[in-house]
Amino acid sequence: MPDLRALPALADRTPLVSHGIRLSPLPEGTVLQMIVGPGAPDQTANVERLANESGLAARPLSPGQWLLIGDKPTRRADMKHLLAALEPQASGIDQSQGRVRMRLEGPMAVKVLAKGTAVDLNQRAFPPGRSVATLIGHIAAHLTRHDVEDFEISVLRGLAEACWIDLAGMCEEFV
Repeated sequence: MPDLRALPALADRTPLVSHGIRLSPLPEGTVLQMIVGPGAPDQTANVERLANESGLAARPLSPGQWLLIGDKPTRRADMKHLLAALEPQASGIDQSQGRVRMRLEGPMAVKVLAKGTAVDLNQRAFPPGRSVATLIGHIAAHLTRHDVEDFEISVLRGLAEACWIDLAGMCEEFV
């Protein structure tokens, strides 16, 4: 009988580490996509408050949409409570099994990302705490800047390995 246990998408990937760059997989915890209905009042403060109460980080995805991210899985009962607290103005979709996160950090992180995305990575245009939906090469990604040299990249599970390979190639000159 085949082993049907879920394995992390980047389980076999060893972090790439040098003095200038570090590319590492992040834990596959919780990823919830929150969507506010058309015409609903701005829910930014409400989403951020509920995320903080749940131990998650709220990251803007697009107008009226956020990703709520956590390093640990959220229990089903807690997830139901969180989603119920947003109704009827908003709803949520559990994306935990569908998205994979990785971290790119170090003094060369901006140079690496500049090879694969059109995002203006200048700190004034994309400061720490900012998130954006973008492409990394040909792969749709959600990019968050945690600090000056610290980025989180979230991609669809089926494209995680391809994104890792692309990023590793972009890192080669710094490793």
